Amino acid sequence: MENKNKRNNSSNKKKHKKVLIISSIFVLLALVSAAVGGYLFLQLDKMKTAELSKSNDDLGINNEALEKIQQEDPNKDVINIALFGVDRRSSTGAGRSDSIMIASIDKKHKKIKLSSVMRDTYVAIPGRNNEKITHAYAYGGAQLAIKTLNENFQLNIKDYVTVDFFSLEKIIDALGGVTINVQKNEINLINSYMTEVAAIENKTPRNVTQAGTQTLNGMQAVAYSRIRYVGNGDYERTERQRTVLTALFNKIQSAGITKYPSIVATLLPYTETSISKADILAMGTEVLTSGIKTLDQERFPVDGYAKGQTINGASVIVTDLKVTTDQMHKYIYEDIKPTPKK
Repeated sequence: MENKNKRNNSSNKKKHKKVLIISSIFVLLALVSAAVGGYLFLQLDKMKTAELSKSNDDLGINNEALEKIQQEDPNKDVINIALFGVDRRSSTGAGRSDSIMIASIDKKHKKIKLSSVMRDTYVAIPGRNNEKITHAYAYGGAQLAIKTLNENFQLNIKDYVTVDFFSLEKIIDALGGVTINVQKNEINLINSYMTEVAAIENKTPRNVTQAGTQTLNGMQAVAYSRIRYVGNGDYERTERQRTVLTALFNKIQSAGITKYPSIVATLLPYTETSISKADILAMGTEVLTSGIKTLDQERFPVDGYAKGQTINGASVIVTDLKVTTDQMHKYIYEDIKPTPKK
């Protein structure tokens, strides 16, 4: 069972990294919007937009959830947005959600919080049977994926941002790579993972040849974030993904305001969102005027509150959804991080 848990976690860690990068883009958009508003408004045309019903019924936002959130966030200080990483092995193939995260802009506590939802979490998918939450996107796109999040975790999400597998590499390259301290036992695995992607993209990978602190390009960084066969398995892979995110986020922040317009223009074609241009600008202004500078993150279910099982031949993660929902809400709305259970 332990190995199954590791395999389940490993998929979620790749997801974690994907969506963390999405969130970095979102933060970047927010910062740039207030700084170069007019220019960005024109550049936003490069981002793929998608229609999404705003009906509470269509999005699975019920009265119980609204009442709960009203008590937790009476001043409406928190905005929640779903972030999806679509994992596809063909640049033109159909994608499925392999990455699920909730980005919460918390003006009260002056943070942007990232709540990662493990892809194999066993939940009720509206109109379907109980299955892995990752399947919701495959069945009904962002609309059903958001509805599944809202119904299972009593949330009020109405918008999303998506990036696909191949875009991750381009996004990191657009920012000039990320500085990572590569360990000796990670080198062969980085190069092995790159071989798979390079074959699909018809590229020749630039192999990592030595350990130590160095700048990894997009393909190398994505491969680094996928490593789970050395160290402490999937848990250490999560740390690698956080390392990549931190390096990326710091680079965005330190780029300097004069470089933001060109960075945004480069990144936008790789994203899809239901958020309107006007709302992106408004959110950006809110982020700046609220003094938000901290990026925090958590994973759900929390360690010790879930277990791997095989149901109908599929390896899934089973958790007490009520407990997980309470932990998630305390984190998002009250800034109380959950304590793992040993």
